[in-house]
Amino acid sequence: MKRFILLFIVISNFQIVSAQYTEIINSKRPGFSESPYSIGTDVFQFETGLFYRNSNNESILAKPTTVGGELFFRYGKFLEKLEFDAKIAYQNDEIKNPFGTNYHIYGISELTLGAKYLVYQQEFTDKSKEIRSWKRRMAFDKNRLIPSVGVFAGVHTNFLGKDYKDDGISFKGAVLLQNDFSDRLVVLTNLIADKITSDDHNYSYIITMTYALNEKWSYFIENQGIFKKNDNEFHFGTGAAYLFSNNLQIDASVRTNFFEDYSFLYSSIGIAWRLDRHSDELLNKNSPLNQLYKKKKKRGNIFSRLFKKN
Repeated sequence: MKRFILLFIVISNFQIVSAQYTEIINSKRPGFSESPYSIGTDVFQFETGLFYRNSNNESILAKPTTVGGELFFRYGKFLEKLEFDAKIAYQNDEIKNPFGTNYHIYGISELTLGAKYLVYQQEFTDKSKEIRSWKRRMAFDKNRLIPSVGVFAGVHTNFLGKDYKDDGISFKGAVLLQNDFSDRLVVLTNLIADKITSDDHNYSYIITMTYALNEKWSYFIENQGIFKKNDNEFHFGTGAAYLFSNNLQIDASVRTNFFEDYSFLYSSIGIAWRLDRHSDELLNKNSPLNQLYKKKKKRGNIFSRLFKKN
């Protein structure tokens, strides 16, 4: 089924389970986590959205309310396992003034360039070919406990608005893990070291579980922990994505925390769109996505009529 989504999460985000290029869009949105897989060579992908953040933390005077937008650009080139990306965010912050009227600052708050590479891709047994034993056909493949592994390296530039400038450039590194526990269930784990050369450096994890409800809809739940020098944060998020076409996805998400001393709310809506110039054949033809497509295709013409390629 060419339009079956396997969106991700941890956090991934929502991601399609496959080796690199897939016939349907493989988006990082709406979660914060990222899959180790790239989008494939000669694919241009744009993931953009609007976000709103509000906090009632009285100990933090700055930025109690934020609205903004972000654009995440992804490009596959040279190798199927390699992807380049750039992220830019623009936001408007309300600054809390305890001595008078609140005021606003605005500008580019993030401009990050990076690349990721798939180091190890886990393979799975094709159970559809097992016809002698129902037990073996239905048994859980223990290989699914071993994740695919990718690495990410990026640099935070200082081409930012005057109110968001840092001391200089800083670096980000991450290990990206993906477990495909079934044809529909995917778990992403990201281990991140951010702003490594900055005084504001931190370490974090993101765990995202994504489940594909049907050929159009997927949802995710996500847990993120951020460990800073003087403070730790733990966030919980959920959301859904809808596959509008092979190259277009729309999404919405919300996240918060459950601390007694303060709470915050973050919400986002967005779209992901790709310009597909990939010309090679699909890789990993035994991937869960393609196996699922083959199984559905055998059920009759109704699926071909409902989900025929545009």
